[in-house]
Amino acid sequence: MPLGFYIIMAAQFFSALADNALLIVAIAALRAMDTPPAYEPLLKTFFSLSYVLLAVFVGAFADSMPKGRVMFISNAIKIAGCVMMFFGAHPLAAYAVVGLGAAAYSPAKYGILTEYLPHRMLVVANGWIEGLTVVAIILGVVVGSCLIQPLIVERFLDFTDLDDITTDIDISLGATTVALVCFFYILAAFFNIFIPKTGAPNKPLHSKIFSEFSQCFALLWRDRLGQISLAVTTLFWGAGATLQFIVIQWSETMLNLDLSQSGMLQGVVAIGVAVGAAGAAKTISMRKSISVIPLGIAMGIVVLIMNFVTTRALAVPLLIVIGALSGYFVVPMNALLQHRGHSLMGAGNSIAIQNFNENLSILVMTGMYYMMVNANLSTYAVITTFGLFVSISMLLVKFRHEANQRIHDDVSLLDDSHLH
Repeated sequence: MPLGFYIIMAAQFFSALADNALLIVAIAALRAMDTPPAYEPLLKTFFSLSYVLLAVFVGAFADSMPKGRVMFISNAIKIAGCVMMFFGAHPLAAYAVVGLGAAAYSPAKYGILTEYLPHRMLVVANGWIEGLTVVAIILGVVVGSCLIQPLIVERFLDFTDLDDITTDIDISLGATTVALVCFFYILAAFFNIFIPKTGAPNKPLHSKIFSEFSQCFALLWRDRLGQISLAVTTLFWGAGATLQFIVIQWSETMLNLDLSQSGMLQGVVAIGVAVGAAGAAKTISMRKSISVIPLGIAMGIVVLIMNFVTTRALAVPLLIVIGALSGYFVVPMNALLQHRGHSLMGAGNSIAIQNFNENLSILVMTGMYYMMVNANLSTYAVITTFGLFVSISMLLVKFRHEANQRIHDDVSLLDDSHLH
């Protein structure tokens, strides 16, 4: 891989680490405010709202200038969200601003891969990016979980004298943790400066972005390979966001863990995703990417086993298996989607459409989880509903792909020169 790819990975690593650390800190902040438990999944809802509302604009914005510059601007917006939380803004509002930056960041982050690397390297590149992102998730939840522990915060305050700063929030939780999270965003922005220009032509912003977005949206959903890969990744990210909160609820009710320990257990899922992503990068070519769909069905079934696990000794390997299944099937599908989107409409617009669908799924699924928590459904009922929904949805996607194959040979839709 060229040097520029590793710079892109470094920027993504620190940005993703900060996103996940901030989520744990924001959950702790909500609990410190004595908000109802149902508020916690709303963090993801507020975070994802920008992806949906701004999908029309962010793709065109990402294609209007070099991707490294877009990523730098996006990280600056994330830093602004951290500063808001530092000075006492409500966690939901501050995390929504961070989501605004993330919505602008994502089309550039994935779009630059299709511009910078040959298509035959996309699965490997996605494996590296997803694997590193998972490492960032692991460290992010661990860092966030550590930072909400009073003893660690007090030692950091003694070392830095940060408690001399007066803000409207509890200094033992807010200022210290948010300042550290902000530091990781600043590191990401630093690496953004050195991301190489790809030489891809920039597309000026214009007044027809709404009609262009709707045309691209319909085009990707009509494409026989595009619709399958888009359906899979859409379901995956909605399920993944919801699973974060299910693991916390399950850990606290079934395993008797506190929030800090539950956050660290989330990292176990991420370890499994890293293993699965690495395995997919080595063994699955883009031509064979569709063959991993049954693993999505299996993941939903394995989730149901959580209902019968009450010890950490069994919880850890189970969560690793769940993560490995998800990582192994999402990396090839994500690469296929990027290839089809780039071929049909260009990197920025295709990633923006992908983000629109995936984050709409996050809004719907975390909204469903919010309603289940608000209705005081048991952890058993929540896990059962979630697992069955994932398996049945993936089974329907499999049936749709088989129907497409009966109509047209999907393999012929792929450009052989790109995929060998």
